[in-house]
Amino acid sequence: MSITVVYTIVTLAVIGATAAVILYFVAQKFKVVEDPRIDDVEGSLPGANCGGCGFAGCRAFAEACVKASDLGDLNCPVGGNDTMGQVATILGLEAVAKDPRVAFIRCNGTCDHRPKTSQFDGATTCAIASSVYSGESDCQFGCLGYGDCYDACEFDAIDLRAGMGVPLILDDKCVACGACVDACPKDLIELRKRMPKDRKVVVACRNMDKGGVAKKACSVACIGCSKCFKECKFDAITIENNLAFIDSDKCKLCRKCAPVCPTNAIIELNFPPRKVKPEVEVETNS
Repeated sequence: MSITVVYTIVTLAVIGATAAVILYFVAQKFKVVEDPRIDDVEGSLPGANCGGCGFAGCRAFAEACVKASDLGDLNCPVGGNDTMGQVATILGLEAVAKDPRVAFIRCNGTCDHRPKTSQFDGATTCAIASSVYSGESDCQFGCLGYGDCYDACEFDAIDLRAGMGVPLILDDKCVACGACVDACPKDLIELRKRMPKDRKVVVACRNMDKGGVAKKACSVACIGCSKCFKECKFDAITIENNLAFIDSDKCKLCRKCAPVCPTNAIIELNFPPRKVKPEVEVETNS
């Protein structure tokens, strides 16, 4: 073996050993010691990585939980209170129970209620369509129906309902991750308090035009008449910008507001049929 080859091998060995020593000390200097509880917390989470908690994924949420002194501002909507209870047990903190939520599309402007007045011939996404025109009907606030919310949902909780014009959220599959809320360019979807048996009393309208204009565009539009506001005894209804809104956290499901709505903008879901009071015949003396 020539002396050149020997020098080459020795040189490379020295360089490799020196680099290894340098890398070792650098790694020791900048190493990050991770709390082992992060793995435990992440393991208790559903693993959906949906972002509904406000973080990039379950790992980021687990890290936030471990760093937090209390869990009051942290919540996993997919796992709910049971999951947060497990997280609290792992961290030795107190779980804060929160009302479960469910998404709802505040538009009832289906094809039967909201006639088309134009035809859009372009990219069939709500985000693009909303940036170039107001919609195929005279209601500029209503659902475009192209399904951006459907594409955003990872839990198959949205049915596009072909021919209806407005998607339907399936309560039994919705986990309130909020992906559909962010995807809707019309700001039509909200996360409401999940009531027993998934019952709801909702103003299914976002039209802020004045009464006559709104009613002309959609037969079930809210006209801001304030009749529901006057009927509610629980301060659950507010009127702003010609539009009524029912706060699900205050609503008691008494259903007294729905019958007084002249346009049927207030809808009642998952209730048994109302009992019809029998008519009482009044006898007249001849």
